[in-house]
Amino acid sequence: MTANDTRTPTAPDDEISLLELAGIIWGGKYLVLAAMLFAGLLGALQVLRTTPLYQASGLIQLENDSSALSLPQGMQDLIGNQGQSRVGNDTQIEILRSRMVIGAAVRRLDLQIYASPERLPVLGPLPARLRLPDPGIAALAPYQWGAEQITVAALRVPPEWLGRDIPLTISGPGRYEIALPDGSRESGVAGTELSLPDKDFALMVTQLEGAVGRRFHIGRRRFETAVAITQARFTVEPVGRFSSVLRTRYIDSDPNRAERILDAIAQAYVEQNIQRSAASAENSIDFIRKQLPQAQKAVSQAEDALNAYQQQNQSIDITYQTKALLERVTGLETQLSALALKEEELKNRYTVNHPEYQALLQDRTALESQLSRIRKSASALPETQKEIFNLQRDLQVAQQIYVQLLSREQELRVIRASTVGSVRIIDDAYAWGSPVSPRKKRIMGIALFLGLVVGAGIVFLRRALRRGIRGAQEIEQMGLPVFATIPYAPDAANLRTRKGLLPILALSRPDDVAVEALRSLRTSLHFGMLDADTSTILLTSAAPAAGKSFTAINLAIVAAQSGQKVCLVDADLRRGYLRRFLGRAKETPGLSEYLGKEKSLDEVLLDGPIDDLSVILTGRYPPNPSELLMRAEFQELLDELDRRYDLVIIDAAPALAVTDPVVIGRYTGARIVVARHMETMPPEIEAVRHAFESAGTRLTGAILNGYKQTADAKYGNRYQYYNYRYSYKSGK
Repeated sequence: MTANDTRTPTAPDDEISLLELAGIIWGGKYLVLAAMLFAGLLGALQVLRTTPLYQASGLIQLENDSSALSLPQGMQDLIGNQGQSRVGNDTQIEILRSRMVIGAAVRRLDLQIYASPERLPVLGPLPARLRLPDPGIAALAPYQWGAEQITVAALRVPPEWLGRDIPLTISGPGRYEIALPDGSRESGVAGTELSLPDKDFALMVTQLEGAVGRRFHIGRRRFETAVAITQARFTVEPVGRFSSVLRTRYIDSDPNRAERILDAIAQAYVEQNIQRSAASAENSIDFIRKQLPQAQKAVSQAEDALNAYQQQNQSIDITYQTKALLERVTGLETQLSALALKEEELKNRYTVNHPEYQALLQDRTALESQLSRIRKSASALPETQKEIFNLQRDLQVAQQIYVQLLSREQELRVIRASTVGSVRIIDDAYAWGSPVSPRKKRIMGIALFLGLVVGAGIVFLRRALRRGIRGAQEIEQMGLPVFATIPYAPDAANLRTRKGLLPILALSRPDDVAVEALRSLRTSLHFGMLDADTSTILLTSAAPAAGKSFTAINLAIVAAQSGQKVCLVDADLRRGYLRRFLGRAKETPGLSEYLGKEKSLDEVLLDGPIDDLSVILTGRYPPNPSELLMRAEFQELLDELDRRYDLVIIDAAPALAVTDPVVIGRYTGARIVVARHMETMPPEIEAVRHAFESAGTRLTGAILNGYKQTADAKYGNRYQYYNYRYSYKSGK
């Protein structure tokens, strides 16, 4: 490699390495852990501030209607095949969740009433759950601290106060004060009803515990709101896919209250099912009750008509033929009456087109046809017999209908009384001792995962925003050879901001891995400058704090240790501070005095800390450093130093800050830019190279300084990591 050798920029590798991504995350592991810890604390806070919820569960079985199983066969025929019907699970589930069932439970337990202690903002029930002691601060007196209890047995409010909170404050042992929505305040005693008839308000508090000043919020919800809340906390589902058993669940902050509410819902469901099963019999009983007075009246009228006719005609008896016709007609009339009753029942269940209804109509048509033929036969009887026949027929038919109605009413009463419904409660509600919410493991798992994601996101965002050079490969992709990658040395950190004498790493810690890298740099420069015109090297950077002065002084030391005669020149006439490595005063004459012709070369040449090393400091800072460096004396100085020394190292100012390095670069054999790992931006290196090229020179190469062996470097830039993961020390 020659001093003026350049490389063609290579296309960047766009492939995403999973190992590199993992390395980036591992490199920011402390930040990720901090984010996870913070998220875990938030998750724990959420768990502690969330009111525990308990779940009560029960079992309900759906079965065929068994109301007719204990009845005689005749009565089973009366109710038909309705007991064999079975309603699907989905329908029963919707009935269970309906306002009819839930509303009945709400009314039974009066769930419109609510009462809860006032809780601290944000923290909620956290102090009570952690059993924190009451601090005794007046401003915190109204809030819950764990020993508060209230039970409201009854509460009546006017309609306009429904859904509005009524603050209740403990004013003494067993005493309280409430602030009504109309602005008035009332006092009451636990165990005694507080009644305000003029406001249609009544309150009965049966239990009240807590310190004086504790505040509760009580009120009465609207019925629709209470039903909606209960429905939201109630769930029901089949136990199996084809199972007729339903599992019911209810969630509440009080396990005992959850059991009571779930039992009330199940009981309301069973009751409505029984009422629905008995509804058909009840409708038939109502119909028969309306028909009985008319039937009784018809019997009385028929008896009166027959008796009157017999008295008028001196008790005429009917003949055998007439009696036979009468019995047949009476039987047919009775059957038609029974069909009429059955038709009334079928109308409640089926349409006219139903097969059972059609069969009834066909039977009625056949009976009417037979009755019509018998009546024709009766028309041939003598007039007296015919009249007796008609009166006897009317009486017997009326009696048969009346007796049939009485019998049917008794049968339907038995059916209604024996109705047990098509559902039964298998397991009463039971709430387990452990809460089902909050789900601590799930919340903590989600919180930690989100913390991991957020932490990793911050690491990637920081990496994306801080687009400093991550490795030598990025510099080489710009077409600049990298002579060395110098690892980060903690002893050499923040040199510019330190006070007093600065350490020279090559002397204080010669076995440090950074010093080994400088020795590698010395070797690379030795072979890289074989064809150079002069043995002068310019070290510059894009911006301050890149470590060029550290590199210059330590490179000079290791070069002198190898037997070369080295001269180190501090050409940063604005902020040069190599004097602090040597313990020299600020007024020590140097380059500015030589260029100003105030001092000779021998007068500004100083002995270095080791043999074969000479140093020229900046001297006092001149007002016109660029003009001084452009003088012919500077080129003459470099020529003279090149004749006297094997290697001349020039520490120049940052190239993007001032033009001094570009001026000096015209007289040197190699121009090297020092870039700091993760701080110097790639565009800055490009700008430095463009500045030298605009002046007719080129950068010879670069040095990557302060390289930290982060995890992403281990995985993403392996060849660099491998070069500096070992140290070779002398045995003792």
